[in-house]
Amino acid sequence: MGYIKWTFWISFWVLVASFFHYTLPQHDVARITDTYEKRIDFGENSLFWASADTGNAVTSVNRDVFFIQTRLSNDNVMVYRNEDTGWGWPPYFKFDTTNLQAEASDLKSVAETPQWVVIKHYGWRNEFMSIFPNAVSVRAVDDPNVRMIPWLNISILIIFFAFVWAIWVRWRRFREANIDPVLEDAGDSIANTSDGVKKWFGSWRK
Repeated sequence: MGYIKWTFWISFWVLVASFFHYTLPQHDVARITDTYEKRIDFGENSLFWASADTGNAVTSVNRDVFFIQTRLSNDNVMVYRNEDTGWGWPPYFKFDTTNLQAEASDLKSVAETPQWVVIKHYGWRNEFMSIFPNAVSVRAVDDPNVRMIPWLNISILIIFFAFVWAIWVRWRRFREANIDPVLEDAGDSIANTSDGVKKWFGSWRK
């Protein structure tokens, strides 16, 4: 029983951590090397793509998607998709996909004269499943070693864990006041019944 309990809670918190890691904004320092548009045929990975841009016709088969190709400050390659989130989830309320693509194109640079940018995004990159993080904004910076403190993420996580703590405290008080006494009474009743049965069998043996 203990293994089932621990398996449940470990799985639950892994899912929670994965949800926050995918949804909360992240920031990468990179150099934009290219921007392009590509027709995408959606398949099993359609969950990781946004809906059609706001105002455009919705199609579930394929559509054109903007991409931003970069090289990170650690020299790794990273490719971002550039899609509207609209009023859907995650709640970034992004409606400026075309403007963002124009800004990214204007910030392209080469290795000899790099123009570093901070790309705000959410999501994951998975080559096997063709999943790309979605760029939310881009801004130029002078130093590739710029330090960014994720205040929004910290605030959201503090509020979430404070909410979880409040629920846990109230549940513990409710259990101690209402459930534990009932279980104790039930245990006493079972114990008394067991003693009575033992005495009854004892009388028959005599």
